[in-house]
Amino acid sequence: MRFSFFILSLCLCAFAKETDSFITAEEYAQHLYKNPRGICCDKCHGSKGEGMVIANYLHKGKKRVLKTESIKQLSLEQFKAALEEKRGLMPKYFLTSSEVKTLYSYLHAPKE
Repeated sequence: MRFSFFILSLCLCAFAKETDSFITAEEYAQHLYKNPRGICCDKCHGSKGEGMVIANYLHKGKKRVLKTESIKQLSLEQFKAALEEKRGLMPKYFLTSSEVKTLYSYLHAPKE
């Protein structure tokens, strides 16, 4: 319950009309990417959405690789669809349109 309140507080502060908010839109997006409802994007898609190897394993005696592709090349529409529809290991997220746009912008912002 406390965690939900914390996230709600972040949402309200990030999108407040006042200019003296304690959290920037970039910080809010970073928090969303790292924990957008209990399942971290960065654990499967990497710190910058570049994709990554999640696991190497054996299946019926054959070596297999479980990996994700980069999500940075997706259009906003493709990105939104991927978040709204459970496919394979990708969970369905219940994010607002504003949160989806914030995440998308975060992934496409120039990184240092």
